Amino acid sequence: MRLRVIDFGTVPALRSQAVYHGLAETITATSDPILSLVSPADPYVCIGLHQDIDREVDRAYCAAHGLPIIRRQVGGGTVYLDHGQLFTHFIYPQAKAPQFAVNLYPRFIEPVVRTYRDLGIPATYRPVNDIQVNGRKIGGTGAASIGEATVMVGSFMFDFDIATMSRCLRVPSEKFRDKLHQTLADYITTMTRELATPPSRDDVVARFLTHCAEVLGVTPEPDGTTPAEEAAIAAAEARLADPDWSEVQSRKLVALGVKIAADTHLTEAAHKAPGGLIRVNLLEREGRVADLVLSGDFTCLPPDGIDRLAAGLTGVRLDRALLETAIGAFLGAAAVETPGITPADFATAILAAKAD
Repeated sequence: MRLRVIDFGTVPALRSQAVYHGLAETITATSDPILSLVSPADPYVCIGLHQDIDREVDRAYCAAHGLPIIRRQVGGGTVYLDHGQLFTHFIYPQAKAPQFAVNLYPRFIEPVVRTYRDLGIPATYRPVNDIQVNGRKIGGTGAASIGEATVMVGSFMFDFDIATMSRCLRVPSEKFRDKLHQTLADYITTMTRELATPPSRDDVVARFLTHCAEVLGVTPEPDGTTPAEEAAIAAAEARLADPDWSEVQSRKLVALGVKIAADTHLTEAAHKAPGGLIRVNLLEREGRVADLVLSGDFTCLPPDGIDRLAAGLTGVRLDRALLETAIGAFLGAAAVETPGITPADFATAILAAKAD
């Protein structure tokens, strides 16, 4: 199978996210799969699909330092991005990609792991979707359904600005921020940290394509974008820059808040599951779910599945067994995947927000 390799080089921040969003929108069932490669010329903060900016990001710091905040259409957490990373985006017609996330992650992570090992870095895959070196993270990945495409995003970490990352995030205190900085320094590694002489971008790409061919059974072929793809990328840039898209989670919370009545309680809570942090805003009425917003740094396939799950729980009594049954039934019937997060995890998060 042919794998179109489109190397965009170094591009502005917004375009570095828009390229794979736009390419995915052009994919049809008969399309060749695509691997896009890109690095951002300018630093920015990238927030996960299901996250609320005001809970995750220090907006004032980002504004003062000219750091755009861009919401991607892929789950996961908030991250600071700059020219120290090379982004990789596998964009496959859904029928040509593994059907379930449990198969998707290890398959597309393996070429990255082999490339690091080639370079002398003993990388390993750590479920659900991380790559580690001797217990330190050297890269995460994310998956999404966009249009008719299955998308798997990742990166090669040449270097990472831990100091700026720790400043971008919203934290409860400066003492906590100091601890966050130290934790990131202890937990994250890069090629610059692991190797006496980091490889060139061209060397990494060449090795990576060799392993893509071996692992994925494809023939990588350099290619350029078509006029239709360029148009789709331009449309994606406009969409990602639209405040209505950036603030989508905040608008859900506003809508939730205005529904409060005398016999209704609006509460919030969070629960850390293996697949990510689940945040809950619960509108409770007479012991049942009146309305619900689920957010966090998890992955949900398809992306709208999390909102449909929240809506589907309206009216369910706030009882663990009933919630787990309802959540499990919905996920199965709707073919919604939340890797690393079980119905029990969702129920725990929701019940943590239950009013006393």
